[in-house]
Amino acid sequence: MSIYTLRKIEPSDIHELQNISRTTFRETFEAHNSAEDLNKYLHEQLSLDKLSGEIQNPDSAFYFAEINNQAVGYLKLNWGLAQTEQIDASAFEIERIYVLNSYLGKGLGAFLMDAALEIAYKMNPVFIWLGVWEKNERAIHFYEKYGFKVFGSHQFTLGEDIQTDLLMKLENKRYL
Repeated sequence: MSIYTLRKIEPSDIHELQNISRTTFRETFEAHNSAEDLNKYLHEQLSLDKLSGEIQNPDSAFYFAEINNQAVGYLKLNWGLAQTEQIDASAFEIERIYVLNSYLGKGLGAFLMDAALEIAYKMNPVFIWLGVWEKNERAIHFYEKYGFKVFGSHQFTLGEDIQTDLLMKLENKRYL
């Protein structure tokens, strides 16, 4: 039995979502990026208005991973036109999977990935995909353990810094 629970995020959770989004993003990337670029990204991409619009998109869903009713990680999932890259309309994207640093190595990432895959497979996508910063070796190895394979790349702008994300996908074996 997992110590974590999964809860779908509702519009009323917007402040909590912004808080964990900003905290986990900062924890993950601040050592490798300038404070200026990081702050610009947090201000523009994780604003209340931007997150509110994302929550209300019918082709996206956010989930908190909680322990004792406290959010310790979260997911953002996209399908259809909400996907950040229009690779295949029948694909499913895991756009964000973030865990507070204090929960790294405690099974929370696996809990979130298992939940994302369970939700995805109910939609029967051709494949499941995600983008990961090419320098985030920990995340890349984690995704590879699940069978994700690199199939391309795209640019990701963090503040003024243009970076490269690897695109990784997991084939739905029903289509092979």
